[in-house]
Amino acid sequence: MRFTSTRAKKDVESATAICQGLSDEGGLFVPQSFPKISDQLIEKLCQSDYQQRAFEILKLYLTDFTDDEIRYCVHGAYENKFDDNNPAPLKAVFGNANLLELWHGPTCAFKDMALQLLPYLLTKSAAKVSDGKTMVILVATSGDTGKAALDGFADVENTKIIVFYPEDGVSPMQKRQMTTQEGQNVAVCAIKGNFDDAQTGVKAIFGDQDMKAYLANKNMEFSSANSINFGRLVPQVVYYVSAYCDLINSGKIKKGETFNVVVPTGNFGNILAAFYAKQMGIPIGKLICASNKNNVLTDFIETGIYDKNRQFFTTVSPSMDILISSNLERLLYHLYNGDTKTVGGLMQALKAEGTYRVSDEVLQKIKADFFGGYCDEQETQKTIHELFTKYHYLCDTHTAVAVKVYNDYVAKTGDQTQTVIASTASPYKFAASVLPCVTGDDLPADDFEKVELLSRLTGTAIPAPLAALQTKPVLHKTCCEKQEMGAFIKSFLN
Repeated sequence: MRFTSTRAKKDVESATAICQGLSDEGGLFVPQSFPKISDQLIEKLCQSDYQQRAFEILKLYLTDFTDDEIRYCVHGAYENKFDDNNPAPLKAVFGNANLLELWHGPTCAFKDMALQLLPYLLTKSAAKVSDGKTMVILVATSGDTGKAALDGFADVENTKIIVFYPEDGVSPMQKRQMTTQEGQNVAVCAIKGNFDDAQTGVKAIFGDQDMKAYLANKNMEFSSANSINFGRLVPQVVYYVSAYCDLINSGKIKKGETFNVVVPTGNFGNILAAFYAKQMGIPIGKLICASNKNNVLTDFIETGIYDKNRQFFTTVSPSMDILISSNLERLLYHLYNGDTKTVGGLMQALKAEGTYRVSDEVLQKIKADFFGGYCDEQETQKTIHELFTKYHYLCDTHTAVAVKVYNDYVAKTGDQTQTVIASTASPYKFAASVLPCVTGDDLPADDFEKVELLSRLTGTAIPAPLAALQTKPVLHKTCCEKQEMGAFIKSFLN
């Protein structure tokens, strides 16, 4: 398996793609072709646990890794790190909807599925291609990626990790998770701006030649833990394959029978992983892309016009408060059949003008695979309330967006296909927003009192990692302007 860039022809192995994170001309690494999953392999995976499923799928992409190296990475990532040692349980909740719970890891969000594995992949990759350099992991986060990356990389040898988050664009619990992070190699900084500002700043720093020279003098090299890194994307493919196996095992579908997938989407990485699974032969029908009020993707799927020149909303589903969906670039590369010149031109138009339009042919391909919908604040809260009162299922604000858009899709199309809905975070990460959906009483001011009240009212358990935050001291208090991100990096590395 070889990898290329979305903006220029490349020919590298997975270790190089993972270490670099972003290609030197600004493109994202993608596989030159998709491996296929045979019927025989599906039969084997149906009889396997999650670790074995992960090993078999990773093996198809990481062909420059030995079997022993992949097993070491998978075991380190998933053994005794997730509730009941089951990282991705699939739960039938209502009708044909099956909730794929991806938040049973150490930071209570789906990002753990990849970011518990990425440090192992990165250190093994660095040993192959980076000549003993210290890897400096740069992260922009809208809430969940930051903590998951910090948790995964804290005190990992020969790495440093720096996380930037929007000062007023994450939930109180997400902020607490990041600012209490321990580790000798970690730094966390708020920025005055939104997630797109943080992400744009990180991408600019990756391409800054003076910064590269500065790192080279210290025998350091940048890499990324954002979903622009292919090492983030490939572990996410695994849980869609795993969900297919679980649907078969439960008798919900037969082998080869189609199922749909719904994903609450911001940066487009999670739903892109489902698209990759489909290209590998998993019989996924419709990919249902669920957005909040920042519905740039909904409009794009409908019209073929991507336009970030619109009002930015801070919502109760902050991990989706994004107007520049980076991983969409990978989809465009595949739909344009590897035409790097066209993809590069679209990305340049996005940077210069904030908008681009795809060809009619590509738009038809998008509509064949994807359905786009969005959910506003009131509908999000109503969905949380209805799920709990009707089915006694408590979900977070992002999962609620996915459920609402799924219901809209069924109402519009009548499609009764079995469906997997990605449930991306514990409701306790967003207790301040979830609690009013289950009670009309006055709410306590303290965030941890809200968490405890939510537990009492719903009869659900507070995840241990979140309960432990109450007594942890805040260690990271810096906030900077977006143009000061480079200076913060140098200050930390010095």
